[in-house]
Amino acid sequence: MFRQQAIDAMVGGKNNPGSMASAPRGYPDRKKPGRGGEWRTWLVAGAIYGGWFLLTFHAATLPWWLLLPAGAWIVCWHGSLQHETVHGHPTRSAHANGALAWLPLGLWMPYEIYRDTHLRHHACPALTDPLEDTESWFVRQADWDRMSAPRRLLLLFDRTLFGRLTLGPALAVLALWRSEFGRVRSGDLSNSGVWLRHFLGTGLVLGWVAFACGLSVGAYVLLFAYPGLSLTLLRSYAEHHPAAEKDRRTAIVLGGPVSRLLYLNNNLHIVHHSRPGLPWHAIPAEFAARRRHYTEQAGGHVYTGYPTLLGRFLFRAGHHPVHRDCRLAASNKSTK
Repeated sequence: MFRQQAIDAMVGGKNNPGSMASAPRGYPDRKKPGRGGEWRTWLVAGAIYGGWFLLTFHAATLPWWLLLPAGAWIVCWHGSLQHETVHGHPTRSAHANGALAWLPLGLWMPYEIYRDTHLRHHACPALTDPLEDTESWFVRQADWDRMSAPRRLLLLFDRTLFGRLTLGPALAVLALWRSEFGRVRSGDLSNSGVWLRHFLGTGLVLGWVAFACGLSVGAYVLLFAYPGLSLTLLRSYAEHHPAAEKDRRTAIVLGGPVSRLLYLNNNLHIVHHSRPGLPWHAIPAEFAARRRHYTEQAGGHVYTGYPTLLGRFLFRAGHHPVHRDCRLAASNKSTK
C-alpha cells in the first residue's frame, strides 16, 4: 500500500482515489489451504517478540553496528508476520490474527490500513497499474508530463535499489501521513479509530524503548524502524513488473534460507499471488511441485537471490517510472 502513496507524494496528487476505500475482507483462492503446520507461525511470532524485547532491553549495552542489523531484521520480520496474518494465519479468527501482529514495531503504518490496502492489491486485475493497484510504484504519463525536473529525478533515483533502500522509507512514511492528513482536512474521519489504536500501540512501543530500555526515540527510528522498512522494500522492489500480459506481472526471487525465513517465503511471490491463502511454510513445496508452471507465469522475471538484484539494479533503474501501458497509450496517441 505504501508504494502507491510514496508515488503520489512525489507526483503531487492522488493517482488512485479509491485506494483507501473499504477493502474486501477476503481474497480469491483456487484451493482452500489446510491448517497443518501453523505451529511454525507461532514459533516465528515468539521469536520476533522475544527477540525484540531482549534486543531493546539490552540496546544500551550493544554497539550500533550490531544493533542496526539485528533491529532491522526484527522489524522487517515482524512485517512479514503481519503479512501472514492478513492472509488468514495462524488462526481462523481475523481478530486473533490481527491482535497477534497489531503492535507497530515499525511505528509508521496502522495495521488495519495495511491489511485493507493489501487485500485490495490482491483483488486488483491489473497489477502495477497506477490507477488500480494500491501497491503500484508507477505513475501515469500525464502525471509525469506535469512534474518538475527535480521530481522526475527523484522518481528515477527511487527506481534504483540504492534510492529505494535509502530514500524509499522516508518517502513512504511521508506519503502515508500526507494522504491521511488530506483525508482529515476533507472531513473524512473514517480512519480516526484506526489511528487512535495505532497511537496507543506506538506509545507502548516507544514507552518501553525510552523508559524501560533507555534508548532514545531517534535511536530506535534509526536503528530499528527505518532500516527495517528498507529491508522490506528490498523484497518488494522486483516482485511485480509491468508486463504486457497482465497475468505475468509477478516475479520470483529464489533466495536462500536466510532471505526465505526473513520474508516468510514471500520472495516466491508468484506462488503467493496464485494461492494467497497458502501458509508461508507450504509455499516452497508448492513451488517445487509446479516450478515450470510458475517460472512461465513469471514471464522470465526469475532472480537467483537478492545479491543478484543488488548487482543489477543498485544504481540502475529497473523500469521507467511511467507505466508501460501509459507510455504506449501516449505514444499511440501522438502518432495518430
